Amino acid sequence: MKLIKKYITMPIKSERQQKKVYTTRPGSLKKIKREIDSLIGLDNVKKLIKEIEAFVHIQKKRRENNLVSQPISLHMVFKGNPGTGKTTIARLLAALFKELGVLEKGHLVEVERADLVGEYIGHTAQKVRVQINNAMGGILFIDEAYSLARGGERDFGKEAIDSLVKAMEDYKDSFILILAGYPNEMDYFLNTNPGLNSRFPIHMYFEDYTVEELAQIADVILTNRQYKLSGDARETLKRILRSSISERGSLEGNARFIRNMMEKAIRKQALRLSGNQILNREKLITIEKKDIIQAFYV
Repeated sequence: MKLIKKYITMPIKSERQQKKVYTTRPGSLKKIKREIDSLIGLDNVKKLIKEIEAFVHIQKKRRENNLVSQPISLHMVFKGNPGTGKTTIARLLAALFKELGVLEKGHLVEVERADLVGEYIGHTAQKVRVQINNAMGGILFIDEAYSLARGGERDFGKEAIDSLVKAMEDYKDSFILILAGYPNEMDYFLNTNPGLNSRFPIHMYFEDYTVEELAQIADVILTNRQYKLSGDARETLKRILRSSISERGSLEGNARFIRNMMEKAIRKQALRLSGNQILNREKLITIEKKDIIQAFYV
């Protein structure tokens, strides 16, 4: 997940959606745009968001001047590996679209297959209806959406897809649907259902982070906790990341992986310092090379 300040979105709990509904705090359009611009990487995503914002603005101006305007269909497909910022961007888009007047509430409801697919006839339509109602005025974000099409003849995944398509037609101006998942799986999923693919005019591709971007994310994580990497620790981190990506082709987890490793490095530093009787500020805030090595390999 991308690193963002917490004044734009925050999780709220409900009986139906534990830790999966995000509401928007009051904020200005400029503040939200600054938040998006401050994210590390995601250059192509940021460019597309600016295009969408410009399109929404111009269509509004055309209507005000009695000119023909195009329907604003903002249903999207997010393609990317885990930890590349898909959920974070969805939350920020919910806030952005509220400020632009596209969405009434600007909240985000994050669901997965289990939240949509039922176990008996009629159950699936009911579950989909509940999530659509939850998302009214905001965004319904379906993670690993391709899993809806993985069942056999007796599976209700296809019914969930059909119910979602119907809701997109019935409530086309009331909510935005975002399907997200791995690139190859999402391509296959959409190609098996051409009617579904044509309903999503916007496709965002979330590339894996580069080694330098991952190192920047590590710096932000540690700075937020009042830690820092020593010079040797930072070079060691980048060397380990380059090696991991070279061996596997990509870094599984991306930013999420880096966050977990930095939290582990902080624990390794605490263990290293625990027997030290003389501790000054510099020692307390510095993550050393050995902490990074142990975080990855011990």
